[in-house]
Amino acid sequence: MTKVYLRKKIAPRIAHGHPWIYGNEVERIDGTVEGGDIVEVYYGDQKFAGIGYINPKSQILVRLLTRKKETIDEQFFYNRILEAWHYRQKIGYTENCRLVFGEADQLPALVIDKFNDYFVIQTLSLGIDKWKAAIVKAISSIFTPKGIYERNDVPVRELEGLPQLKGFLSASFDTTIIIRENGLQFYVDIENGQKTGYFLDQQNNRNAIEHIVKGADVLGVFTYTGTFEIHAAHYGARSVLGLDISETAVAQANRNADLNGLSNICRFETMNAFDVLKKWGKEGRQYDVVMLDPPAFTKSRENIQKALTGYKEINLRGMKLLRSGGFLVTSSCTNLVTPDQFMQTIEMAANDARKKIRQVTFRQQSSDHPIIWGMENTNYLKFLIVEVSER
Repeated sequence: MTKVYLRKKIAPRIAHGHPWIYGNEVERIDGTVEGGDIVEVYYGDQKFAGIGYINPKSQILVRLLTRKKETIDEQFFYNRILEAWHYRQKIGYTENCRLVFGEADQLPALVIDKFNDYFVIQTLSLGIDKWKAAIVKAISSIFTPKGIYERNDVPVRELEGLPQLKGFLSASFDTTIIIRENGLQFYVDIENGQKTGYFLDQQNNRNAIEHIVKGADVLGVFTYTGTFEIHAAHYGARSVLGLDISETAVAQANRNADLNGLSNICRFETMNAFDVLKKWGKEGRQYDVVMLDPPAFTKSRENIQKALTGYKEINLRGMKLLRSGGFLVTSSCTNLVTPDQFMQTIEMAANDARKKIRQVTFRQQSSDHPIIWGMENTNYLKFLIVEVSER
């Protein structure tokens, strides 16, 4: 097997468990290298570091799969996926969950979402993509899936020299399915929805709004397919309006409201959030609860400040639409923005809006997306509820 030797002076993060090895951390490679090959990795002192897959075209040269000397084969991937499933069962995620969360489940660049009996996978690096057939075989062996679909239509694959694609990895099936969450039902468009079709990472946070929305007039912005808004209606809101710039998302959100018999309380409209929040603030519109769940504002470190400016702007506008004593529910899924940066941005927005805030709760992603300390990319979602009042 080809051997990769690290420089003597490298970041201690590799020894502490981080699976990524960058090209500039490698001293030499003994043996031939073909993208996606399995290689052994050694520290500069010749001690064994682990086994992973290599891709000379990627900035991340090697992604470690294991710290043991073991065989990487179909059985290895079966065992890892089974371990991931047992973990989800232990923490109470059996119906809908992120079954495999990449590095957090020791399967770098692999995402598997489980929607009851349907599975959606993403193989985001060349190394894991080569094992796609083994992954499908493992899912088929561990579960009795009604369907498996790949959503590899993501730009990050191009950094690995891989094409963007999507399609069936099982017999074809109707890709619009219905899932259940917190006593509600939602359509999930596996084929054309964002990411894998549904944002499972917020499923625990959606029930955090239960008490603050009772009898409230609620505004939801960046609503996507309406899950937070429909939960608000279900939990007793007086009225709920959801806004999104995507006509397709709004259409599905209204279908979801109908599916749950809540369209008399909850409606969705296609609008540009930034324009509307500013306009309605000037008009003096007021709500009891404003919910903001925007997409990631940046995927590059160069644009972090621009992202923070965007978060500050929408949260400031959201606060101005609240009656005194109302609640702001706000999120950020930009993994490059730290929890401290996010909280500081909310504080600055409150100061500029001349509002006083009181924290109700701060959460992260659902625990089927486990956080590994020292792996910043696994700790990405920030979810905050604050009470907002006049100074």
